[in-house]
Amino acid sequence: MNTYIWLISFLAIAGVIIRPFKTPEVLWALAGAVLLLLFGLIAPRDAAVGVGKGLDVYLFLTGMMLLAETAREEKLFDWLAAHATRMAKGSPKRLFFLIYLVGVVVTTFLSNDATAVVLTPAVAAAVKAAKVEKPLPYLFICAFIANAASFVLPISNPANLVIYGKHMPSLLTWMSHYLIPSVVSIVVTYLILFTTQRRDIEGKVATDVTLPELSAGGKTALIGIGVTAIVLLISSALDIELGLPTAVTGILTSIIVIIRARKNPMIVIKGVSWAVLPLVAGLFVIVEALNHTGITQKLAQLLQHHAAQDPTATAWGSGIVTAFACNLMNNLPAGLIAGNVVQGGHVPELVKSATLIGIDLGPNLSMTGSLATILWLVALRREGQEVSAWQFLKVGAVVMTVTLLFVLASLWIL
Repeated sequence: MNTYIWLISFLAIAGVIIRPFKTPEVLWALAGAVLLLLFGLIAPRDAAVGVGKGLDVYLFLTGMMLLAETAREEKLFDWLAAHATRMAKGSPKRLFFLIYLVGVVVTTFLSNDATAVVLTPAVAAAVKAAKVEKPLPYLFICAFIANAASFVLPISNPANLVIYGKHMPSLLTWMSHYLIPSVVSIVVTYLILFTTQRRDIEGKVATDVTLPELSAGGKTALIGIGVTAIVLLISSALDIELGLPTAVTGILTSIIVIIRARKNPMIVIKGVSWAVLPLVAGLFVIVEALNHTGITQKLAQLLQHHAAQDPTATAWGSGIVTAFACNLMNNLPAGLIAGNVVQGGHVPELVKSATLIGIDLGPNLSMTGSLATILWLVALRREGQEVSAWQFLKVGAVVMTVTLLFVLASLWIL
């Protein structure tokens, strides 16, 4: 029975990652979940429990996607793009740095998924306005910084909440553990990404960019994004799950903008990539089935045993193994499994930190390593851009592996 669960799960996750014949990722995740149910490998009640575990993620994504689509519809991204292009003053290197800096801020205060959903259309608009010949290096920033800056704060990545569960440290304790590793991750990722892309960002960018007037709806959307960031920080400080506050602020912002602009709400609703939600739900069902194979308990025992003997080697091993595991099965299922393992194994904080860094940073290796990168791909397709797995892997192999080693080493600074 366990063999069939692993086989179906492997094929489903492989389909999500590889997308044979360019089929949507959601079809493979749902197909895997349905097959597990049809063959009786997971009970309907357990499948429902798995789907229910993702409620906070669904709410979070709903709020962010509505917020992004509303801002996109009101041309907020075009307005931001024009300002960024003007600030670059004709320098592609300055434009590259500005986009990276904005990516750090968005990821830190709005989460890595928000960077993929909100920032990618803005960058696509910016490089179009700047008449950049090769836009891909600038678009790569949205994917790589979404993971590299995703452990600055607890809210920077929903996976952080999964790893710690109900034992989330206070904000000050979090900063004491992750501030230095986050700085190292952001700086090293930038240096490597810039070095690998420098040949494609030569030349000039346009300076004669017309600054469009921001509509009332665009201003409301901008305020909504700012309010969402504040609400997420407050929610994190008060140990409140982030999904509902994000959904509320996103929905309210969309409603206010639609009413003020007197637009048909279906324009915004149709523009949202709703397929992401069943994709996540399918992955939650698959992980629930894998948990029933006893893998979580076995890994927890193994981790606890090695951590008791050599915590330093275990920290390095757990960080590296989880980083590469994310690229084999996506960091959402990997994070769910890792979260259950570290919480069940009662491991030292050092090992838990290394595991979280592996889950957050590891997906920079491949373009389907994290939900944020999948959202980035969806956003790229909407902008008419295509990135192959090989294009991403050539850059990610250097960016992720080198950065991961530096970040893991930085855990011993304090």
